[in-house]
Amino acid sequence: MKPLALICNARAGKGRARQIAVSAAAILDGKGLPYQLFDDHWPDDYTSFSSVWIFGGDGTLNYFINHALGELPPLAIFKGGTGNDFASALYGRAGLGEMVERVLGASPRKIDAGICNGKYFLNMTGLGFDGETLRNMSTIRWMGSRIGYHFAVVKTIFSYREREYTIRVNGRSPERRPLLLVFVNNAPAAGGGFRVSPLSDPADGHLNLLLCEPLGILKRLMKLSLIKKGRHLDEPFISHEFINHVHIETSTPVAVQIDGELDFGCSFELKVSPAKFGFLY
Repeated sequence: MKPLALICNARAGKGRARQIAVSAAAILDGKGLPYQLFDDHWPDDYTSFSSVWIFGGDGTLNYFINHALGELPPLAIFKGGTGNDFASALYGRAGLGEMVERVLGASPRKIDAGICNGKYFLNMTGLGFDGETLRNMSTIRWMGSRIGYHFAVVKTIFSYREREYTIRVNGRSPERRPLLLVFVNNAPAAGGGFRVSPLSDPADGHLNLLLCEPLGILKRLMKLSLIKKGRHLDEPFISHEFINHVHIETSTPVAVQIDGELDFGCSFELKVSPAKFGFLY
């Protein structure tokens, strides 16, 4: 029997990811199942493993899928980071013991990936407002994902000014307009549970483009709870559609959040890669 590869980001979740990985290893020991636990030095090749269990948040998973080489065995992601939105999309609120049992008993299922400027993402990409929120959150990560994200969102609500975007969807004629929110989602949630794109399904072969028109500060605050609960799709200032490809441009660099990682740019090409990765869930 090939061993399992347990890939841990020892710094994720202030060390929580490693604690979870050690606990999962203890469960595997109790079952007599072979595994290898990797902390800072991860393998380059995974063909000698039956599956790869990743312990960390969305950023850890994003790093793994963009740096792992060759053909990958089935994957699983265990909640151990600041944000665990993609793991929640696959496993809901399952605790560690339940997740181990589910992963061990699951058959691989294919998951779509998004691609932003040549880089894979599994959860979502957010431009402008969302990128600035992540930048604001970097100073308050000690507060934890949910509380910290709420504080960062409120700070951004008061400070952010809408940007002009030129957007070309699925090869249609480009449209230029000011927007508050620009999200391209593969899964429903961001920021530790904000259901930004509640209709997104990481196995439907599409991405979901969600746009929000400019809003004043008071209205931003009033509508925040709707976005938290995923009840905003019928609002007149929201538009959303399933897409395969979108090109987004701005005249000056904007902050962009890709699976919890911060970047900047003026031009973004995003597309779906259907059924790219196999996950156990």
